[in-house]
Amino acid sequence: MAMPQLYGRTKSVTKRSKKYLEEALYVRLFKEGSSEVSVRQQLNQFLKSSKRVFKWEVGDTIKKLRSRNLYYPAVKLSETMSSRGMNKTVSDQAIHLDLVAKTRGIPAAENYFIDLPETSKNLRTYGALLNCYCKELMTEEAEALIEKMKELNLGLSSMSYNSLMTLYTKVGQPERIPAIIQEMKADNVMPDSYTYNVWMRALAAVNDISGVERVIEEMKRDGRVAANWTTYSNLASIYVDAGYFDKAEKALKELEKINANKDLFAFQFLITLYGRTGKLLEVYRIWRSLRLAFPKTANISYLNMIQVLVNLKDVPGAEKCFREWESGCSTYDIRVANVIISAYAKEGLVDKAEELKERARRRGAKPNSKTWEIFCDYYLKNGDVKLGVDCIANAVSAGRGNGQKWVPSPVIVGSLMAHFEQQKDVDGAEDLIEILKKAVDDVAVEVFESLIRTYAAAGRKSQLMRRRLKMENVEVSDDCQKLLEAICVE
Repeated sequence: MAMPQLYGRTKSVTKRSKKYLEEALYVRLFKEGSSEVSVRQQLNQFLKSSKRVFKWEVGDTIKKLRSRNLYYPAVKLSETMSSRGMNKTVSDQAIHLDLVAKTRGIPAAENYFIDLPETSKNLRTYGALLNCYCKELMTEEAEALIEKMKELNLGLSSMSYNSLMTLYTKVGQPERIPAIIQEMKADNVMPDSYTYNVWMRALAAVNDISGVERVIEEMKRDGRVAANWTTYSNLASIYVDAGYFDKAEKALKELEKINANKDLFAFQFLITLYGRTGKLLEVYRIWRSLRLAFPKTANISYLNMIQVLVNLKDVPGAEKCFREWESGCSTYDIRVANVIISAYAKEGLVDKAEELKERARRRGAKPNSKTWEIFCDYYLKNGDVKLGVDCIANAVSAGRGNGQKWVPSPVIVGSLMAHFEQQKDVDGAEDLIEILKKAVDDVAVEVFESLIRTYAAAGRKSQLMRRRLKMENVEVSDDCQKLLEAICVE
């Protein structure tokens, strides 16, 4: 199915022929919601049909899929439409390279880059590969690639340097960032607001708050890059982390002045940061402004507000806000309920927490791994090991929202195994290990050593224990080897 290249045409789907999809492609894909399962189903239906779409729709849809972390449908759409005749621009190829890295790994992305025509190997595609290396914290590869980009005189942009500086921040090398800033200045590479934010964070990481303030002053003097709300939210956060609450408030007031366009994320940062300074009245003031700007308030905004109120110990206020959300929400989000459930559990109000969990279930929101984690912590702290283990099993079964497995922390596993060992509870230890096997590929050797000690303490025998350890590829300590001699006696 050929893809018409409709550059210069009005981006409208209202008057196209019946050969084409009757609605915009992204509208079709999100018809049944934004979950990956429903999007994949809609995408498969479209790809099986004979309907055509415009090229700009494909690009727009891929952009929306990426923004929602729906990388697998995005890469499938990109590859299928390319195989049907849609010509990729270099920008399209750079985006596809990023999608390949996210869905199939760096080696696949490298192979895609190598196979690109030489005319496509420019700053965009090199920059995309550099960004992939930086996100995967592949320092040597990122540094080698940026040197290659310099050799090719590709004309590095602030985006390339930003990727490298973000990498250094994540690997705990913020002290390397000032040198990159100096290199940018020497090469006349114009910074952007992100550059300044990373620079400020790097200085804050080494407790150079006066240096952070000099960066802000330099930004103002330079004048080419205007401070935006992210600049002041970043500054306020740095001040809060350093305990300079008065300076943080001044930065937040500047943020408010800049937020003339009523950016939702700016409102949410204001609420979070005023909350971190302990200013409850300011939190409520910004919340009222957010509600006026966005009468149809998103679940994520309620989630943020309720969490801040709970953090400030204003549980009655959080309950009131939660009831307001609950009465008007179109989709019952278990994440919002979890905040209140957690607050109840911490106050020992487990009956209220259980009641809310069941109410959420009736509204169509199944408990997720976080829900069960909250109850697990409560039961274990109160000595109810059986219910705690049941919650772990439920959390493992629920998994994480991104499709990954939920794994209990080593601390929790260790404390439970120690409990079973002390109580000589072999069955309890074995049950926990069976749950762990559903969450991890390899159960830690420490868990098996604790199991062996539990068998020994209980006087239980197991003729198959040695074979079991061999099958699990587990090598236990010399002390446990001695215990095995007693345990494995026929």
